[in-house]
Amino acid sequence: MTSRSISPVQPTIVGAKDWTPTSWTSKPIKQDVDYPDQAHLNKVLEKIGRLPPMVAPGEIHRLRQQLADVALGKAFLLQGGDCAELFDYCAQGPIEAKLKVLLQMSLVLVWGARMPVVRIARMAGQYAKPRSKPTEMHEGKEILSYRGDNVNGYDPADRIPDPERLLGAYFHSAATLNYVRAILAEGFADLHHPSNWNLHHVKSSTLRQEYQGIVDRLTDALDFMKTIGADPNAGGAQAEAVSSTLNTVDIFASHEGLLLEYEQALTRLMTDPANPAQQKYYNVGTHFIWIGDRTRQLDGAHVEYFRGIENPIGVKCGPSMKPEELIDLLNILDADKRPGKITLITRYGVDQVDKYLPGHIKAVQESGHTVVWACDPMHGNTKQSVSGVKTRHLIDITKELSQAIRIHKQMGSHLGGVHFELTGDRVTECVGGSMELLDAELLERYETHCDPRLNYEQALDMAFLIAKYQEKQRGFSGVMSL
Repeated sequence: MTSRSISPVQPTIVGAKDWTPTSWTSKPIKQDVDYPDQAHLNKVLEKIGRLPPMVAPGEIHRLRQQLADVALGKAFLLQGGDCAELFDYCAQGPIEAKLKVLLQMSLVLVWGARMPVVRIARMAGQYAKPRSKPTEMHEGKEILSYRGDNVNGYDPADRIPDPERLLGAYFHSAATLNYVRAILAEGFADLHHPSNWNLHHVKSSTLRQEYQGIVDRLTDALDFMKTIGADPNAGGAQAEAVSSTLNTVDIFASHEGLLLEYEQALTRLMTDPANPAQQKYYNVGTHFIWIGDRTRQLDGAHVEYFRGIENPIGVKCGPSMKPEELIDLLNILDADKRPGKITLITRYGVDQVDKYLPGHIKAVQESGHTVVWACDPMHGNTKQSVSGVKTRHLIDITKELSQAIRIHKQMGSHLGGVHFELTGDRVTECVGGSMELLDAELLERYETHCDPRLNYEQALDMAFLIAKYQEKQRGFSGVMSL
């Protein structure tokens, strides 16, 4: 009698109908880059395709679960980081500064809302930027526009697209993610030191007292947990059994999916962590990826690419988005209507929110999709300063956010998160806030290579203001007043 070997069961490949990682190439594309040396580009992309994943499917799945909670009103989303990330930001100081402000903002929001906060950083890959025109004038000459560090250089003499910069994007992203994971594992996210927060920048004594009151109550709550043994730092068997939530957190990476050749090279068929019998396509270059306002054409290459990946997806939603177009887009990107798969990042401008947001909410409500609604109150409020540089006023940012919350509440919806362009550094790019930054002071530390960002103090302002609103909502029904 002879024994027969049993062949292992092959996993089933599950994905969107008639989709492959390359099917986008048959569609018209916007914001593409014209590389002068195609052979060089192909060689670089082939190498990137062999490099290991930067994120794991299990991490992506965990984020999907957390965003589903946000969509269902059980958690709050905080997404923030640089407008255009630079390779030079891949360094200890900038990484730690950005993490610090995101962690402190999230702690304030957790305290205000009494619910978990999902943290997504615009980092470890946000190197490409869409531009309104492919060229610009410099000293009387027409030159190529700066498209981000993964395409060309900011120096006017370095504007020819270079494929090697795509490799640079991979390695700088990988190094950033590696350091983020390392310091989080070592306790960088320990929530026991709110007393380290410096509120001296708050010029209004009344406002400083309010902020300090929140920090004091946070400290008191943490001390109480330590006293009753719910603090792992306190030691002992009971403490060891407590979850390490107070000491470490998830911080997920994100970027705009602009350069599809690069995204394709990082799209891999991998085992579904929720169902090992299945394989699905994941973009393993980041956790969360979004489509910008300039690349969301229904018949375009970007929508075609995005519809086939398992990652949670963001969609920028502004005045040019028609309600019926929004529904068609959701049906393409998430045919199964999975809660939290899509995050709609609204960005209208303070004078346009009332005109467009209600129609978008109504359309989504009637469609049956359960999305995460996030407000980006910055992109629609960029204006030219007296100093001659682009800026944003915090009064406009807070008003757009306030209006978005009010409209969602009136329509039986809920704003699930916020999306800010920010930095942990003390730059001077946006006007106002508790530090009362003036237009005349913008040039003191105006460092952005693209759009103006909230600095450390202004970012905390936004967190404190949202937390104050959330605290009031736990006590009574009201309207956000910022």
